[in-house]
Amino acid sequence: MSLFENAQVTTRNSDGVAEAPRFKKADVVRFPGTTEIPAYMHEVYEWAYVNPFNVYLLDRDWVVDTILFGNNGRLVRAFLKEISPGQRVLQSAHVYGDVIPKLATKIGPAGFLDIIDVVPVQADHAREKVKGMDHVRVRIADAADPGDDLYDVVSCFFLLHELPSDKKRAAVDALLDRVGPGGKAVFVDYHNPHRFHPLRWLLAGVFAWLEPFAAEMWQHAITDFAARAGDFRWQTKTFFGGLYQVTVATRS
Repeated sequence: MSLFENAQVTTRNSDGVAEAPRFKKADVVRFPGTTEIPAYMHEVYEWAYVNPFNVYLLDRDWVVDTILFGNNGRLVRAFLKEISPGQRVLQSAHVYGDVIPKLATKIGPAGFLDIIDVVPVQADHAREKVKGMDHVRVRIADAADPGDDLYDVVSCFFLLHELPSDKKRAAVDALLDRVGPGGKAVFVDYHNPHRFHPLRWLLAGVFAWLEPFAAEMWQHAITDFAARAGDFRWQTKTFFGGLYQVTVATRS
């Protein structure tokens, strides 16, 4: 894996104003102070996100759509509606399937996409999906410590349910802190389904077996994980009988 610490290229327009960051190529950038892969990733998600062979097998659109019971497309469309061309966007983790290239394309070369992930093999897969896109940076970092930049949009796409409780709170607070004036954070994740949802008990079993931190998404609104929720206006739209949510937090 190529690691470049000084890949950023600063350009200025005809008026001398600095433009959005450009990078020589969408390689992984490792910044000083980034953390090692968290222990819970090895203990719970080694098979899904750390093992390179399994990552290769699982990072496919049909796999994602199967896991989401055919709802991947509509959730991605709802997510992309919150993004405008030319914006600065932080993507808080690599996402299996085609979300990353669609997001990069939607932002376009006038914008800037900053993708982070704490697992190197995930950063590698993100890099491959945005190869040749000079407005994209991929770096190894934790969602709970994403850096100091501010963004128009901060995206958290099906990440929260995979985090332990303390990590959920740390990540939500850290990501909200990266939202610039007038900007927003977009959370796409599980939501407490309707009481008689036919898949409720099936998913409860899946959570108990494979996703031990996901049940919290049925017990709490995302605002519960935010220490400064009052600094934002919150809107939630649910999908598929309440099983999924797109929650937008706009800085007041």
